[in-house]
Formats: sequence, C-alpha cells, structure tokens
Amino acid sequence: MNRKGKTLLVAALVAVVTMAFRVSWNALRDIAGAVGADATAATLYPFVVDGLMALALVATLVLAGRDRTVALRVLGTYTGASLVLNYVHGLVPDLHGRTVDWGRLADWDPANWALVLLATSLPVGSIYFGSDLVAKVLHHRPAPIEQATVNADESTETIRNRSTADLPVSTPDPITANPRTLPIPVAVGFLKSALPLKPLPAIEAPAVRPIEPRTAAAESGRPRRATGRVPDAARPSRPKRTAEQLLTEARTATADWADAKLTGEGIRREVRTSPANARMLRDTLRAERGLEVA
Repeated sequence: MNRKGKTLLVAALVAVVTMAFRVSWNALRDIAGAVGADATAATLYPFVVDGLMALALVATLVLAGRDRTVALRVLGTYTGASLVLNYVHGLVPDLHGRTVDWGRLADWDPANWALVLLATSLPVGSIYFGSDLVAKVLHHRPAPIEQATVNADESTETIRNRSTADLPVSTPDPITANPRTLPIPVAVGFLKSALPLKPLPAIEAPAVRPIEPRTAAAESGRPRRATGRVPDAARPSRPKRTAEQLLTEARTATADWADAKLTGEGIRREVRTSPANARMLRDTLRAERGLEVA
C-alpha cells in the first residue's frame, strides 16, 4: 500500500473512533451524573474511560513482553467496563433524562452496588494505570537482540542460497598422475650412427666447509664472589643457643602447659629449634614432671 492509501486508512479510522466515542460519551456522561458527578465532571468522565482505552491501545503497539501483556489487560478491562456502563444506560430509560434517583443504577441492590462501585472506581484506575503505561512507554527501549537475530537469520539464509550447487552433475574426481616411469627410447638405425652418444663429464660438487659454532663468554661488570662463602647479610643474626639455654627457654614457655600438650612439635614451634633438639627438650621436661619418657 502506498503512502496515500495509508493516510486515507488512518483518516477513516480516526473518523470511526471519533463517532464511536461520541456515542459512548452520551451514555457515560449520564452514568457519571447518576453517581453524583456535577456537570463539568460528567462531561469529562467519558474521556477518563474511553481515553484510557486509546492510551492502552497505543501502549500495546509500542511495548513488548510483560509490559505489552499489562497494556492488553488494561485495554480489555476498560473496554468491558465501558460496555457494561453503556448497556446499563440502554436498560434504564430514566438515565436519559436524569430523573433517576441519585446513586441508583439498578433495582436489585447488589447489582446497584456493583455498578456504582464500577462507575466510581474507573477514574481512580485511570490515574494509576495511565501513569504506569506512560512510564513504561517512555522508558521502553527496543531490544537489539531481536534485530540481531533477524539479521543473523537473513545472513544464514543468504549464505545457504549462495552455497547451492549450480551444476546438475557433481564434479568428477581429479585425475591422478601415473607413478610408473616411461622407458627411455633407444636410438636405432642411422640415428645411432649419425649422433653418437657421449657421456657427460662428471661435475664435482664444491666442498662445503662446516661452520664452527663460536661461543662468547658473557661479560659481567661485577666481579663474582668465590663459591662457598656466605655474605654477612645472609647469615642469621640470632646467635646459636646452647643446650642449657634451650632448656631454660623451654621450661619458661611450657610452665603452664598441660601434660598432654607437652609434645616435641609444640616445643619446636614455641622455642623455634630443630626437631632433634625439640625431642631432647620434650624428654627432659617430661622426666622433670615425673612422666613417662617416649
């Protein structure tokens, strides 16, 4: 359809919707007056119901996913509510001349209460649902993943079409060369006598001198120390302790220890000595406490 046809179609749709709104506006105005609205409020009441229907329809065309489902539910709910109120307006002739009692839309009390609740709750719902739909439309961003998926599908289809073979018959197998060597023809008759075959002189290959690898010692700007001598900075600063000093430190460290805790590993960690010295200290301390020596 060209641009002119689309323009005419949209114009016809706007005209139909406008006339339908005018018909519904009469009924909804009388309903609003029956539930207590003044003249100005009754005039604006149809815009609250049918106007939100138009807003929900636009949101349905823009949104996607869960937001689109919400817009469809709002559109269906307000369409049904407008249909019910127009139906009640057609059943109660007194509403046309506004001679019905205030707040009386049906003779049966439960039905009247339900209709009054429906008519009075629609403006409040329009405020809530209208604000929600407008916020969803303003914050909506089209998902680039869907467009990328469509482009990928089109590219795959194009590549698949291009890779289709154009020949009805498949390509024949390549011809392989025959590995057998052909015999050299021998000169016969006058060719042999006219053109004698002479052997070619042997060509000596030039001698190839092997390249000797040359290694160059890496030069160091700093003189190296003699192996075996430990620098003074690397030597431990703590002097070597005698057996008596180790025993004194072990007695002080394990004075408040329980007998079960008096082990070689615990003494070694506490005094920081070798395992052999730790076992010797353990046996001495256990003997001093009158315990069995392992």
